[in-house]
Amino acid sequence: MRPILLQGHERSITQIKYNREGDLLFSVAKDTVANVWYSVNGERLGTYNGHTGAVWCVDVDWDTKHVLTGSADNTCRLWDCQTGRQLALLKTSSAVRTCGFDFSGNIIMFSTDKQMGYQCYLNYFDLRDPQQIEENQPYVSVPCSESKITSAVWGPLGEFVIAGHENGEINQFSAKSGEVLRKVKEHTKQINDIQTSVDLTMVITASKDNTAKLFDSTSLEHIKTFKTERPVNSAAISPIMDHVVMGGGQEAMEVTTTSTRIGKFEARFFHAAYEEEFGRVKGHFGPINCVAFHPDGKSYSSGGEDGYVRIHYFDPHYFEFEFEG
Repeated sequence: MRPILLQGHERSITQIKYNREGDLLFSVAKDTVANVWYSVNGERLGTYNGHTGAVWCVDVDWDTKHVLTGSADNTCRLWDCQTGRQLALLKTSSAVRTCGFDFSGNIIMFSTDKQMGYQCYLNYFDLRDPQQIEENQPYVSVPCSESKITSAVWGPLGEFVIAGHENGEINQFSAKSGEVLRKVKEHTKQINDIQTSVDLTMVITASKDNTAKLFDSTSLEHIKTFKTERPVNSAAISPIMDHVVMGGGQEAMEVTTTSTRIGKFEARFFHAAYEEEFGRVKGHFGPINCVAFHPDGKSYSSGGEDGYVRIHYFDPHYFEFEFEG
């Protein structure tokens, strides 16, 4: 089946996110706009307008009522998903790199960049307390002085946040106290992306060291490694099969010197147990910045440096091989 091409951004895509039912797909890019689409046919439902800088991250809560975005304009914003109305504006000292709702949708977290003399912070806000929002005072703010956070997701039960850092470390930060519960360093370079499995028991990390790695989300035990010959920008775990999909390429500034044929701009499928690559899907004219599986596992989306989001439908059982050994 031919992929659905979503054309609603003028600059490279930074993150895409499905809601829990999978009927909506949210996309953000370096062009200040957050879009929401029908995933079944690629029709654009609307936009969330207000940011004045590149939008780095997006998340949607469990019941698709609220949308959270973080931007290089030094703000994190909360939106009404249905009307597009801005509900809250949280100002920061530097760009907001990651954001997310916990399981309940009541607690949000976001991290800021280390830039312009400002420290990297991981902030927690309770949306049930209007005073925190009005006074822009998080109930916990964790300074990350060693290495800035480049990607983060909530762990199971909303007890902690799993954060990937610029130096390749993965940390668990308690949502109550902000203390570091666990720390591992399996990657040698920056972690570009972290995504969870559908039941939150595992996380997959994508790194500039040309690998994606699978971890237990509670113990941070390293389970599997998927190797490529290029930096991995994003990786996602299939909700129904033992598959992972990875997207990458090379650095954006090197793209102009590379033809698409040798640029390795395909989405790559690996078997989660055997660590073997079994398929590639072409399409983008530049590196893939983000990938996400549909919650039903029968399609996946990718967002690229070329500014397009592509929805690919496939039969996951078609990929079932007999592996030797």
